[in-house]
Amino acid sequence: MILGMSTAAFTQFHVLLSLIGIVSGIAVALAMLAANRLPALTAIFLLTTVATSVTGFMFPFTSFGPPEIVGTISLVVLVVAILALYGYKLAGAWRWIYVATAVIALYLNVFVGVVQTFQKVALFHALAPTQTEPPFAIAQGIVLIAFIALGVAAAKKFRPPAPGPAFA
Repeated sequence: MILGMSTAAFTQFHVLLSLIGIVSGIAVALAMLAANRLPALTAIFLLTTVATSVTGFMFPFTSFGPPEIVGTISLVVLVVAILALYGYKLAGAWRWIYVATAVIALYLNVFVGVVQTFQKVALFHALAPTQTEPPFAIAQGIVLIAFIALGVAAAKKFRPPAPGPAFA
C-alpha cells in the first residue's frame, strides 16, 4: 500500500500524473513558440510534473539508481522553473531560464515515458529487451534532438507581454 492505495492503483495514479504532465507540457512548450503563456495549463504542467517526480520516490527502492537520479534532477529543474516564472516573473534572464528548465523538465518526463514504454509495452520490449539495442537508442536520440530544437526555438521566440500593474 502506498498513500492508502494498492501498488497497482498508485502506479496508475503516478502514470496518470505523468501523462497529464506530458500532454500539458507539450501544449505549454508549443505555446511558447507563439509567445503565449497559458497560465492555467502551465500551472497544471508544473504541478503534475512535480507530483510525478514526488510520487516516483514513493515506490519502494533498495538503492539510489537511475530513476531516483532522474527524479532528483527533475525536481531541482522544476524548482528553478517555478522560481523563474512565479518568483521572478520572467524578468530579464529569468525568461530564458524558465524556458530552459520547463523544457528540460518536460524532456525528462518524456525520457522516462520512453524508458517505460520499452519496458512495459510488448512490441517495444521485443525490439529492445535490455534497452541497449539500437531501436531504444534511436528513439531516445530522436526525443533528445526534438527537445533541444524545441528548447532553442522556444528560448528565441518566447517573449510574453509584460504583466500589467497589480492594481489599476
